[in-house]
Amino acid sequence: MQKAKRMKRLGTETAFEVLVRVDELRRKGRDIVSFCIGEPDFDTPQNIKKAAVDALEEGHTHYSPSAGILPLREAISRYISKTRAIEVDPEEVVVTPGAKPIIAYSILACVNKEDEVIYPSPGFPIYESFINFVGAKPIPLPLLEEKEFSFDADELEKKITDKTRMMIINSPHNPTGGTLTQNDLEKIAEIVKDKDIWIVSDEVYSQIIYEEKFKSIASLPGMKDRTILIDGFSKTYAMTGWRLGYGVMRKELAQDITRIQTNVNSCTNTFIQHAGAVGLEGPQDASVAMIKEFKERRDIIWEGLNEIKGIKCLKPRGAFYIYPNVTEVCQKLNLEDSKELQEYLLYQAGVAVLGRECFGKKCQGEKEEYIRLSYATSRENISEGLKRIKKAVEK
Repeated sequence: MQKAKRMKRLGTETAFEVLVRVDELRRKGRDIVSFCIGEPDFDTPQNIKKAAVDALEEGHTHYSPSAGILPLREAISRYISKTRAIEVDPEEVVVTPGAKPIIAYSILACVNKEDEVIYPSPGFPIYESFINFVGAKPIPLPLLEEKEFSFDADELEKKITDKTRMMIINSPHNPTGGTLTQNDLEKIAEIVKDKDIWIVSDEVYSQIIYEEKFKSIASLPGMKDRTILIDGFSKTYAMTGWRLGYGVMRKELAQDITRIQTNVNSCTNTFIQHAGAVGLEGPQDASVAMIKEFKERRDIIWEGLNEIKGIKCLKPRGAFYIYPNVTEVCQKLNLEDSKELQEYLLYQAGVAVLGRECFGKKCQGEKEEYIRLSYATSRENISEGLKRIKKAVEK
């Protein structure tokens, strides 16, 4: 039977594909240390779990408004108003099953076929995938190691054309762990201020930041009305399996996004929304402790990787990823690229990592090789994984 041609343009999130192979190898008895999946290894805080149970017992098991229940949208409004220093109305909030739908809905609502969308490269692979899926043209903006995985402002200006309709930014950043500085955000704002360009700001790691204070482009003068802010509960509250996220945007766009939500999902799981409101406005101790542990793990893996011959990496500023340069290792082992290194480490060393092209096609002229490791795993796993990597690449 015939399928839609657009399916050939749809990519995927390769971390899940690697995870399938990890599980298969483990079923066969292989001992695999996995750094491939971006998921906190902590349990959801107890007060959030209790709130979900309470909501079930109270009968919150039916449809909710497509935009989300009012108590959660009010809690999100207060949270974003406080953390981004902007005024947010509940009518500017749309709650979705995870943060990914806001990426897809925003592109569907704002981008036409053959329009251009600028996105960070390397970057979360769903950006490039969904831009392609709708028939728009993905325009990669290189994130450069020499700029601590930020971008070149002159390069950004060159990439903007009359067809540019959207720019996606992500800070703290997956896969590099880098962040955009206040100066970076101001440059973006200056470049787009007189242009008809939406900014999609993916801020799902906003609370997982270490030596600095989080900065949002929506906080800059004049930027709130053109920004679609994305955040969620998966990372900060270890709620990946709950599927709860949201977008904040101008009211008329929120109405359009809500209509898409009605067509696709009807609404987000109702009792989980009640738990999310408790998560945002209840005690934050568990999340604070988790982020403190991530910071300590970051230091361990950063120091350990830089001690391995042929590997060098910057210290991540946020999220729970590290993105070492492995060009020298690939050359030493006679491997063509980081994808081959990914395979080598999985099957020869029993360590699962993700290669550069798991995060979008390489940019023109890009020659360096990188892998991503998620340190959302135990210190024991980090230590064992580093030991195996060292043995495999230094032999």
